[in-house]
Amino acid sequence: MPNLERIEPMNWWIGFKDQSLQLLVRGNRIADRTITLNYAGVKLVNVQKVENPNYLFLNLKISSTTKSGTFPILFTKKGEKVISYNYELKSRTNHTAGITNKDFIYLIMPDRFANGDLSNDQIKGMKDKHFSRDSMYYRHGGDLQGIINKLPYLQDLGVTTLWLNPVLENDEYVTSYHGYANTENYQIDRRFGNNALYKKLVDECHKRGMKMIKDLVHNHIGDQHFLFLDPPSKDWFHQWPKYTGTTYKDQTLFDPYASSADKRLMTDGWFDKHMPDVNQQNSLVKKYITQSHIWWIEYAGLDGFRLDTYAYNDRDFMAEWAKAVSAEFPKFTYFGETWVNGTANQVFFTEGNTANQHFDTKLQGVTDFQTYFAINETLNGKFGWTDGVNRLYSVLASDYQYKDPTRNVLFLDNHDTDRFLSKVGEDFNKYKSGIILLLSLRGIPQMYYGTEILMKNFANPDGKVRDDFPGGWNGDKVNKFTATGRNEKENEAYNFVKKLANYRKNNAVLQTGKMMQFVPEKGIYIYFRYNNDKTVMVVMNTNDQVEDLETARFLERIGKHQTLLNIITDQKLPINKLTLPAKTTYIFELQ
Repeated sequence: MPNLERIEPMNWWIGFKDQSLQLLVRGNRIADRTITLNYAGVKLVNVQKVENPNYLFLNLKISSTTKSGTFPILFTKKGEKVISYNYELKSRTNHTAGITNKDFIYLIMPDRFANGDLSNDQIKGMKDKHFSRDSMYYRHGGDLQGIINKLPYLQDLGVTTLWLNPVLENDEYVTSYHGYANTENYQIDRRFGNNALYKKLVDECHKRGMKMIKDLVHNHIGDQHFLFLDPPSKDWFHQWPKYTGTTYKDQTLFDPYASSADKRLMTDGWFDKHMPDVNQQNSLVKKYITQSHIWWIEYAGLDGFRLDTYAYNDRDFMAEWAKAVSAEFPKFTYFGETWVNGTANQVFFTEGNTANQHFDTKLQGVTDFQTYFAINETLNGKFGWTDGVNRLYSVLASDYQYKDPTRNVLFLDNHDTDRFLSKVGEDFNKYKSGIILLLSLRGIPQMYYGTEILMKNFANPDGKVRDDFPGGWNGDKVNKFTATGRNEKENEAYNFVKKLANYRKNNAVLQTGKMMQFVPEKGIYIYFRYNNDKTVMVVMNTNDQVEDLETARFLERIGKHQTLLNIITDQKLPINKLTLPAKTTYIFELQ
C-alpha cells in the first residue's frame, strides 16, 4: 500500500545564501516512484536512492528570485495512484542578535520547572508510561506553558536569556524527561507542548527583551528514532560488532602520541546504549542535521545554540556546520559543552587555532568547566601556591590561549553537577561569594534553575539536582516563585541574586568591561572590571579569620577614587582600608 510518511524539512524559506535544499522523503517503498515538480525558481537537481527503498533524498536548488508559495511534489508509479505533497516556501523573517557577555542565562529543565498545562502530562501512545513526581527518573509534567507563565518572575530576577534542556520529542521507553535522546528532529515533545507553543515562548521572551537558546545534540539520537529503527543505510550510524561505548578520553583527540584506535573509540563509540552514535562523515547525515538546525533558527527566531557533548563529534563536520549556520545568520551564537580537565584541553575545542591545534573548529565559546572547577577550589580549598583562590587566578591568567574568552559560559552548577549550595557545604557566605564571582567575572554567566532560592542536593546517587521548582505545580505546599512562599534565608538569596543581576544588566562595566586581577596574597584575592565610565572592585577573603586590607597596592586601578559603594547593600565606605570578615566577598563600585 503506497504511503508517504514524512518529508523533512516540512517547509523551507527563500533567500538563504545556500540555495541547495535536500529533502528526506520516507514512505513504503517510496524509492520505486518517479519524482516530478514544477515551480518557478525551483529545480530538482537529482534524486538520490539509498540502500533502504523506504527513503529518497531530493536535491533541489532554490533560486534567489523564487517567490514564496506552495507547489506539489508528485510521486508516481505506473499502475498506482499518484502521491502528491504540497511543499511550502516562505519568506525569511528572522534577524537574530545572538548571545553575548551582556546576557545572563537561566538554565531550565522543562519537565521540572512548572506545569502550565495538565492535559499534556501523559500522551496516549507514547512509549514512556512512567509519570510520578516521587521519582527522579519519571516524568513530572513541567512544560512550555509553565515557562511562559513564569517569564515575569525570570525577568524580575534579571535574567536576559533562557536555555532549556532539549525539547525535541523524546519518545523513549525510559528516562525520556531529560530530552538528550531525541526521536524527532522537527517536532517539539508533545508532553511539553508543540512547535507553535515553542515559537510562542520565544516570541514572548523577545517581547520582554529576553532571548532563547536551544540545546542541540549532534553526536547521537535516541534508539527509538525512526532513522535508527529503519535507517536509510548501514553507514548512517557508527556500527560495532557488539556494543562499544566511548572512552570519554578527550586527550586522544590532541595527544601527539595517540593511537588511531583510541581516537576512534572516543569519537565513534556510543555515549550510551540507548543513544546510537551518528556517523557525521556521511554527507546525507551532515545535510540532514545542519538543515534541521537552520530550520529551527528561522522558524522559531532563536538567538543561540548550546551544543551537547561537543568533544565527541567529528570536528571536520562541526566546523562545516558552524560555517553553514554563520553564513545564514552572521550574528547567531553557539557554545559547546566541553566537560574536560585542564585549560589546554578546553582551549583545543575553541575557534581560532590558538593553541597549535592545526585546525579551526569555529566554535565561538564553551561551557567553562575550568573556571567552574577553580571557583569550587577557591571556595572549598586551602590557600596555597596552586591551591585555593590561586587556582582561579591561574585559570584566568591562562585566558591568553583563547581567541575570545569573553564568549565562554560561566556557571556554578547545571543539570549534571552537584547543586552549588551543596557543593559549598550550605555555607551562605560561600554561596554569596560564588554569586558575585559568577556575575562579575569575564564571560557569559549561566544560573541553573532554583540556585537563586537555595535549592540543594547532589548529582549522585539519586539525581536530586533535577528536583521540581517548588510552586510550579498546582497543589504544591509552598510557592517559592513568590516572596511569601520563600523563607527568610531564601528571600535573602533571591534578593542578593536579583540585586546583582539587575546591576549587571544595567551596567556595561560588568558585561563588556576590561578585567584586571592582582596576584592573591595571604588568601585575599582582588580583581577589577572597568571601562571609561565605571570601575568595579571585587574583594575576596578566603581565610577562616577576619583580615584587614590596605588598598594602596591597588592604586593602579583605584586611581583618585575615594569611596566604595557596596553594590548589594548601597553602603558607602572609605577606600583606603577594609576589614574583611572570614570567607566573605564584597563587590564595590568605586566613586
